[in-house]
Amino acid sequence: MSNAEVVGVYPDRVKIAVNNIKELSEGEPLKVGSYLRVFDSADCSIIAIIENFSIELKSVSGGTEGVAQYERVYILEALPLGFLDADGNFERGGGSIAIPPKSVEVATRSEVQRVYDTVPNEKKFLFSQLAHERHVDVPVDGDKFFNRHLAIVGSTGSGKSHAMARIIQTATGMRDSHHGDYRLNNTHIVIFDIHSEYQTAFPEASFLNVEQLTLPYWMLNSEELQDLLIESREEQSHNQIAVLKRAVTESRRAHYKGEERIRERIHYDSPIFFDIDDVLAGTRAKNEEMIEGARQLKQGPLHGKLDNFITRLENRINDRRLDFLMGERAKSTTLEDTLRQFTGYTSGSSSNVTVIDLSGVPFEVLSITVSLISRLLFDYAYYYKKTHPDMRTDTPILVVYEEAHKYVPKGGPARYNAARTSIERIAKEGRKYGITAAIVSQRPSEISETIFSQCSNFIAMRLTNPEDQNYVKRLIPDSLGPLTQSLPMLSSGEALLIGDAAVMPSLVRLEEALPVPSSSDVRYLQEWVRPWHDVLFEPIIADWEH
Repeated sequence: MSNAEVVGVYPDRVKIAVNNIKELSEGEPLKVGSYLRVFDSADCSIIAIIENFSIELKSVSGGTEGVAQYERVYILEALPLGFLDADGNFERGGGSIAIPPKSVEVATRSEVQRVYDTVPNEKKFLFSQLAHERHVDVPVDGDKFFNRHLAIVGSTGSGKSHAMARIIQTATGMRDSHHGDYRLNNTHIVIFDIHSEYQTAFPEASFLNVEQLTLPYWMLNSEELQDLLIESREEQSHNQIAVLKRAVTESRRAHYKGEERIRERIHYDSPIFFDIDDVLAGTRAKNEEMIEGARQLKQGPLHGKLDNFITRLENRINDRRLDFLMGERAKSTTLEDTLRQFTGYTSGSSSNVTVIDLSGVPFEVLSITVSLISRLLFDYAYYYKKTHPDMRTDTPILVVYEEAHKYVPKGGPARYNAARTSIERIAKEGRKYGITAAIVSQRPSEISETIFSQCSNFIAMRLTNPEDQNYVKRLIPDSLGPLTQSLPMLSSGEALLIGDAAVMPSLVRLEEALPVPSSSDVRYLQEWVRPWHDVLFEPIIADWEH
């Protein structure tokens, strides 16, 4: 018979008095985070998790005359998670328990596992275990997890990249025995890798750095083109936009090889090739234009007013860092080849994962790069479903935005508008077309609220900034609020799992990625204690200048 007794029942917790803690736990360590089973009959019970405890001294009789005797009473406060019925089935919520409850026991491993086994087998997606009960698996509903947008947040060094890598590795490793043996499953994942971390985690991925990436400037829409070529604060910016619009439209029409009736419908935003050299030549012509006057030629309305615009165009065209966007290979590629490199359908080498290494992309075009790729992926998903005979999506895509706060900040400058618009479109509409976002950031409070408000699943790792902690606290019910108090103290690899796909908010430890991303901390002391290391500057400078 257990020595534990329920002494208080509240809407959001149960208070339990324990005289002998070892007898209750049967010698096993009992700690905050351990699970209890509170019975109201022989078979029906509530599963609760210990949230905190205190020790009270209770006066007892029978001691030496005149000397007070006390014994310790442990007061445990536990949070009810759900109801375990007579058949061993777990149901989220308090259920109905008779008053007074009859007994309290430590929940067994199998009983705790039943809490998380409510996810149907065919939908189980497993990448973590309970932080305080490592033997208990914590699966999520895979469809809800990937279909409703995901966010992984945590301070630097908390293990975000390892967590994201493990989730992707689990997804690409899934197989269905009904289809026999096959090399690749049908996973399609695109990673925006801003710090060159993921290539080591996915050695067989399609890897695109600034040398391999081809992103044609002629696929940029009007907003992206203007972000790239126009300085909005200049006095002549409105004239520059007008000239750019006319020159781009004329060049698109001139290079179109199809029917005349379609040529007439081509406009500024049509995804048709145009030659940037045509735009430069047209702009120079406007800047030097002379028109008929009353007696002689006179300067045109824009004569000499486009000098800054021409200089900026020339700089962009001649900037070798932008060859992936403005160079010859960007001129000669096709829309199909561009889409194939991002979706893993490259000729002769298909891949589940495409890693886009943004570390070599100049900062001034980072937002435009992310914007264009995101928009192309969304449009691909839209037209795939639209043209499918059954109006369905066979190749759902997950787009991972590493360090998202760097290109979709909340209320940031105008240069972030293009990326913000493209990613917000995926966040708001992508689910219908089979394209979802995974937002990874160390500063959740600094990311566009429109994007975060669409995320239905969160993995919150160690967060030390109070604003970021408060952001996560607002995501979970008040009754589970104490879980977030551990956010600044979590170990690397531990996380609070929250969302539609989770059985309930849980403190978990994520499985380790294998192989791991190259995001480990630099070992300063181990490096500094070594003898002096000579540096070869020549290859560093050569790569820098290149």
